[in-house]
Amino acid sequence: MKCPWCKADDDRVVDSRPVDGGESIRRRRECGACRRRYTTFERVEDVGLVVVKRDGSKDPFEREKVAGSVRKAIKNRPVSDEQVERLVSRVEERMRRKGPEVTSAQVGVAVLADLARLDQVAYIRFACVYKVLQGFNDFERELVSH
Repeated sequence: MKCPWCKADDDRVVDSRPVDGGESIRRRRECGACRRRYTTFERVEDVGLVVVKRDGSKDPFEREKVAGSVRKAIKNRPVSDEQVERLVSRVEERMRRKGPEVTSAQVGVAVLADLARLDQVAYIRFACVYKVLQGFNDFERELVSH
């Protein structure tokens, strides 16, 4: 690690402790050249999550894309931003456990499952797009199944 002041790469760790609930390590370092101290953080590199679409193409998983779809479904519904964030976090966590590659269908089913518990109207709105519900019979079948 290079010293931020003198740029020497001769340092020693004088203190280490877990932070963020054990998700990262905080290290206090002392430069061997100028003797100044500085702090570094060590975290596990984010493991990429890839979504395989119906046509076979692959895109990186994007939380904001999922959140945007959920926000459209909950428009004018009594659902808070915090509830949306928690829903997206749960979906992402489930997909990471299945990963490193998941299908768009798996993401959609996970969103539908959480929306069904959160808000029935939002569930139907999301299902309209995700499941391509087109006629009354499609809606009726979806309502009966949930």
